[in-house]
Amino acid sequence: MAPMTAYGIEPATTQPASHAAGLRDRLVPPIPGSRVWGWAGPLLVTAFGAFLRFYRLGIPKAVVFDETYYVGDAYGILLAQGKTNILANGGELVVHPPLGKIFMAAGDWLFGLTPFGWRFAVALVGSLAILMTARIARRMTRSTMLGCVAGLLLALDGLELVMSRTALLDIFVMFWALAAFGCLVLDRDWSRARIATAAEAGTADEAGPALGIRWWRAAAGVCLGAAVASKWNGIWFLPAFLLLTVAWDLGARRAAGYLAPWRGALIRDGKWLPLTFVVLPAAAYLASWSGWLASPYGYDRNWAALHGNHTPVWSALDSLYQYNRYMLQFGLGLTTGHPYKSQPWTWLLTTRPVSFYYATPKTCGVASCSQEVLAIGTPFIWYASIPVLLACLAWWLLRRDWRAGAVLMGVAAGWLPWFWFAWHDHRTEFYFYAVAFDPFLVIGITLCLGLIIGPARAAPARRAAGSILSGAYVLAVLWDFWYMYPVLAAQVVPYTTWLSRMWYHGWI
Repeated sequence: MAPMTAYGIEPATTQPASHAAGLRDRLVPPIPGSRVWGWAGPLLVTAFGAFLRFYRLGIPKAVVFDETYYVGDAYGILLAQGKTNILANGGELVVHPPLGKIFMAAGDWLFGLTPFGWRFAVALVGSLAILMTARIARRMTRSTMLGCVAGLLLALDGLELVMSRTALLDIFVMFWALAAFGCLVLDRDWSRARIATAAEAGTADEAGPALGIRWWRAAAGVCLGAAVASKWNGIWFLPAFLLLTVAWDLGARRAAGYLAPWRGALIRDGKWLPLTFVVLPAAAYLASWSGWLASPYGYDRNWAALHGNHTPVWSALDSLYQYNRYMLQFGLGLTTGHPYKSQPWTWLLTTRPVSFYYATPKTCGVASCSQEVLAIGTPFIWYASIPVLLACLAWWLLRRDWRAGAVLMGVAAGWLPWFWFAWHDHRTEFYFYAVAFDPFLVIGITLCLGLIIGPARAAPARRAAGSILSGAYVLAVLWDFWYMYPVLAAQVVPYTTWLSRMWYHGWI
C-alpha cells in the first residue's frame, strides 16, 4: 500500500539524499487548524452522541434479547462466585470470554442490578467510540471538519445506538478493534516522522533505520487482545492489522527513498511484530480470565485436577484450555434456526435486522400502540456504504491510497469471516454482528465526502458545490435517524407510526 498520494507522496526508488527537502511534510503531512478545535469539535459531537445513548437508558425496564445471558454472567462476576445465573448454586458454563461482562459488572457495582446499571458500560464505550472515530478520521484526513463528520455519522447510526443501549458483547469488540486501529494510525505518523528524520540526516543504510519498540504498536496489541477477550470474532482483526502496519512501514521506507524497504520493515522492525500481534494479545486475553483462575467457583475450574493433573500452574492453564476448547466447539456448532437469523452478504442491505424487544402498551392515546427496540443501522448510512466500499476499492487499486485500503481491511476483518462460517459451518448469524466494522464504514463514507468536497487547491465553485452535496447527505442522515429513532429507543408510539417505519417486510 503506497503512501498518501493526496499529499503528493509517491513511491521512491532513489537514495534518501534526493528526498531530503520537505521530506517530513510529505511523509507526515501537518494537520491544519487549531489544536483546541481538534479536540473541542470531536468532544462536542461525542457529547451529543452520549446524550442519545444515556437518555432513557433504563428503558425498556426488562431484560431484552440476549441480555438474558449476559446480565446474569456479569452479576455472577460481581459476586465473585462464577455464576452465570444469579439463582444458581455454583459456576455455570459460559460460551464467551469474560472481559465484556467484567465491564458490565462494573456498571452493576456502580448503579445496582438495574437496566441502567447493566447497560451503563455499553453506553459508555459506545459513546467513547464516537470520540475515537472523530479523532482517527481527523488524523487520516488532516481535517477537523471531516473528523467531526465521521463522529457525527457514527453517533447517528441506529445500529451503534442500539448496541450502545443493550447489554451485549459486540460493542466491546468494536470498541477495542477501533482503539487498536487508532493506536496503529498514531504509530504510523510516529514511525514516519522517525524515518523522515533518519533520511534527512542520512544516518541509515539502504534499509532505513531500526525503530525499536514502538509503544503505540504495543498498545494496539493490548487492545486487540481485549477485543478477543470480549468475543472471539475480534481475533480476525489481528492478521488484518498486522498486514496493514507492515504495508504502512514498507510504504514509508519507499517514500523516503530507501532501496531495501522489505529488509527494514520485515527484519529490523519485523522482529517486534510477534510482541505486538501474539505475545501482548495473548497476555491481555489471559489476564481477562484472572478472576476465573483465582476463583474456586468457576465452571470446570478444577477439570485438570479431576483428570489427574495436579501441577499448580499447569493444572490451571490446562483447565482453561479445555474450557476454551469446549467454547470453540459450541460456537462452531451453533446452527439452530432463529427467526431473526440472517446471512452476512445481506447485512449492508439491512434486510433482516433483529427485534430485541417488542411490546404493545396502552399508553399512547390510541387503541393500538407499539414499543420496540429494533437493531438496525440508519438506512442512509448503510445503503451509502455499498457504493462507498466500491469507491474505496477502486481508489486503493488505482491510487494505492492508504486510507482507502485501511477502511477495506477494517471492514474485511469484521465482516468476511462470517461468510466462511455461513457457507462452511451453516452457523446461525445475526445482523448486529456487523457493529464490529461499523466505524470503518463511517470513516469510508467520510473519506468519500472529502473527495466530493475536493482538495483545498480546488476552485472555490468546485468546493462550494461539493460542500453543498456533502452537507445535504449529512442532513439526510440526520433526518433518517430522527425518523427511525422511535423504533430504536423503545418509544411508545401508535401502531400506525411504528408500521410506517417498517420499510421492508424483513424488518417485521
